[in-house]
Amino acid sequence: MQTMQINSLPTQEKEWRSAFPILNKVLYGKYPLVYLDNAATTQKPRQVVEAMTEEYYNVNANVHRGVHFLSMQATDLHEASRETVRRFLNARSASEIVFTRGTTESINLVASCFGQAFMKEGDEVIISEMEHHSNIVSWQLLGESRGIKLRIVPITDDGRIKMDDYEKLFGERTKIVSITHVSNVLGTVNPVRDIIRIAHEHGVPVLIDGAQSTPHMPIDVQELDCDFFAFSGHKVYGPTGIGVLYGKEEWLDRLPPYMGGGEMIKTVSFEHTTYNDLPYKFEAGTPDYVASTGLAKALDFVTSIGLDTIQTHERDLTDYAMQRLMEVEDMNIFGPKDVSLHDAVISFQVGNIHHLDMGTLLDRLGIAVRTGHHCAEPLMHRLGIEGTCRASFALYNTREDVDALVEGIKRVRQMF
Repeated sequence: MQTMQINSLPTQEKEWRSAFPILNKVLYGKYPLVYLDNAATTQKPRQVVEAMTEEYYNVNANVHRGVHFLSMQATDLHEASRETVRRFLNARSASEIVFTRGTTESINLVASCFGQAFMKEGDEVIISEMEHHSNIVSWQLLGESRGIKLRIVPITDDGRIKMDDYEKLFGERTKIVSITHVSNVLGTVNPVRDIIRIAHEHGVPVLIDGAQSTPHMPIDVQELDCDFFAFSGHKVYGPTGIGVLYGKEEWLDRLPPYMGGGEMIKTVSFEHTTYNDLPYKFEAGTPDYVASTGLAKALDFVTSIGLDTIQTHERDLTDYAMQRLMEVEDMNIFGPKDVSLHDAVISFQVGNIHHLDMGTLLDRLGIAVRTGHHCAEPLMHRLGIEGTCRASFALYNTREDVDALVEGIKRVRQMF
């Protein structure tokens, strides 16, 4: 097994890795950690953890409406974080940035509120065969309560959207398109600009699941012209339990609230309630104002490196990994082989070795990958498999990590 030689890395990569103390961890008293489970969650840089610790120790107070010093200071930090997110996504206004618990809650919010306001029995939502369960079950719940129907865009055998079939799905009952930007299994980078353009030509709004794209490439919601965009903090080097829903102001204004409680109201009586302005109409209850600070620090961190720089680095890693993995006998990689269409996720199987066995044995060599259906069971059915091993990359991963993965797979294969 090759071990990580930090001193041999380029200065840039050493600087990036130095922000993540957990990468120095040694597993089982022998193997340096090779962390390749970034599509599930990324590690957190010192800046994020330190900023959150500082706020808990020195600024902790509930935000909004408080007239004392700590509350006003915490509120300022929370709203400054919202502005950081606005800049990061290039939204027109901070009122278009809703804090949620993550991509899953953001999608559920849109499905629930949009369905309540604009959909009735027989209406349709277009999704694809490669969607995460969050973007399937949310709409199925709406189907159970309101009788809406799912129209499914098929994919090619190598994991690309069939765009001709997509356009044919539109009809009088189509009310919204909800589709992933990047597949968390296949790594497919979907042509979302064309997806959005076609939907808008039919007068249909689009929700983009950006959980797997936001950490890896620049996002400009105005340039994309999406109506909604969702992402999770913990996949972009931020804390767990916080995420973002971007929505065009004209759409958020028209949607009813998602939950009732404090902060989302202006006035309440037993006879009538008036709702708060955007974005607070969708933020009932005490927000995770410390996590919003952590998220802002994470976004500042990746911005300081540059999303273009990160994308170039990770594409190089993905290309290198695809080449090296094909050295393994009986290797089967799912998804597009063209790295320009393939983001920093590679799902694979080796011969008849069960993915759980492969993942477990790689772990014993210090290599962390994800195994299973990756919350995409319909996609597994489409591919005719039960699950895969998935290696996913982040800015702190290196070619040495890829080499360790390939050597580990070869070693496991020899056992079988």
